[in-house]
Amino acid sequence: MDLTLVVLAAGMGSRYGGMKQLEKFGPGGATLMDYSVYDALRAGFGRLVFVIRPEMDGAFREAVGRRYERRVPVAYAYQRHDDLPLGLSVPADRKKPWGTGHAVLAAREVTQPFAVVNADDFYGAQGLAATADFLRGGGSDHALVGYRLRDTLPEEGAVSRGICQCTRDGWLESIVETLKIERCGADARCPDGHGGWRTLPGDTIVSMNLWAFTPGIFAELQTAFQRYLEQTGGRADTELHLPCAVQQALQAGRARVRVLPAGSVWCGVTNPQDKPRVERAIRAFVARGDYPAQLWD
Repeated sequence: MDLTLVVLAAGMGSRYGGMKQLEKFGPGGATLMDYSVYDALRAGFGRLVFVIRPEMDGAFREAVGRRYERRVPVAYAYQRHDDLPLGLSVPADRKKPWGTGHAVLAAREVTQPFAVVNADDFYGAQGLAATADFLRGGGSDHALVGYRLRDTLPEEGAVSRGICQCTRDGWLESIVETLKIERCGADARCPDGHGGWRTLPGDTIVSMNLWAFTPGIFAELQTAFQRYLEQTGGRADTELHLPCAVQQALQAGRARVRVLPAGSVWCGVTNPQDKPRVERAIRAFVARGDYPAQLWD
């Protein structure tokens, strides 16, 4: 089976203050996306699909795509503001993309089972390998690589995470996109909606958007996007998060999702002050021999 990796690279990086997708973190100027692609290729993925905004096309192909095209087939999907259900129009104040759920939907021309990663996250070789092994197994189920919450939190600042509830035998029961999570000792906390805080245990399993999907997910994403637009009107302060779309399919009994252990460390950036921490982590991986100092010749 040909394995396809869909890389979500259309985000605007508003909190970071720039294009995290193209920020250099590793020796030799490697981006976090470079490490994901490197790990995917050695796990057996043989095709890349980058989801980008149309206005990024030329610069992205030159800065990123050309590097990979010599090694593997590369395609592009475009997350467009006007990619809407028939009869709907883009709100005048809408500037940012429609969210990760809509970004995956933009890749709906993919006809084989595929994996999804964010362009601005480092997932580790074991996570990509587990995803590849799951996809090779076939079947109609989906999968998610789960990370421990405490391992995904910055030292300062708040983040959003898909909080997972799992069965004892490793199936996803629910996933809830949870906002404004911040570190609190070995655990975490988030607003409880009543002016206080809710504690989240540090070993809670969360999604960092490393998924394995069959093409059947596209119908679910289309349904979720339609519902999102009906409920919000596409307000500028809202978006369709991928965990929300998956949760709707779970609730309706139309999807099953296996939770795979990460087996490796995640790291990423939300705010500019996160960059030194990620650079140190990658230098340590290189020093340990996990990656060459120069990923691409």
